[in-house]
Amino acid sequence: MLEIVIQGRGGQGAQTAGNLLAAAFFAEGRHVQSFASYGGARRGTPVSSFIRVDDKPVRVRCDIERADAILCFDSTLLEGKLLATANERTLIVVNSGRSVADYARTHAGYRVIPIDAIAISRRAGLGRIVNSALLGALARAIGVPPLAVLERTLAERSPKLTDENLAACEDGYRTADALLAETVAA
Repeated sequence: MLEIVIQGRGGQGAQTAGNLLAAAFFAEGRHVQSFASYGGARRGTPVSSFIRVDDKPVRVRCDIERADAILCFDSTLLEGKLLATANERTLIVVNSGRSVADYARTHAGYRVIPIDAIAISRRAGLGRIVNSALLGALARAIGVPPLAVLERTLAERSPKLTDENLAACEDGYRTADALLAETVAA
């Protein structure tokens, strides 16, 4: 079973990203459990989305205590409670312009892949909307869902700026691919 935690702040699109990712896994024919925690339920407060994916029905009904992957929309949230769900095998994709080496120094023992999703989204014409870029990066980092499935889900569920969302998703995917190749070569 694959367990994913998505963390962001209200208004950043973390909940939407969780829904899109769950839909992509479901479209792939996988069994999915998706639930959210809204905290104060207002813009700027921490919000979380949790996803479990398996090839058989998901029967677990508790919080995710040990994530296989974390997608963090705001690097200031990459601490405390969120990191408590991670271990040395957890892959963390974070929206940040910092380098892999910088995270290796400040978050030793964690596998962090920083993606400058704001820059990617701006290049694609989405402004500060980073969902698609981060979803593409996460899909590449963990190897699922396939990019084609994720893009099809985005196209079906993005009634506005579809081409821009697809471009950001692909760019996020390629950026994560380059960073993964760089960390393997190092």
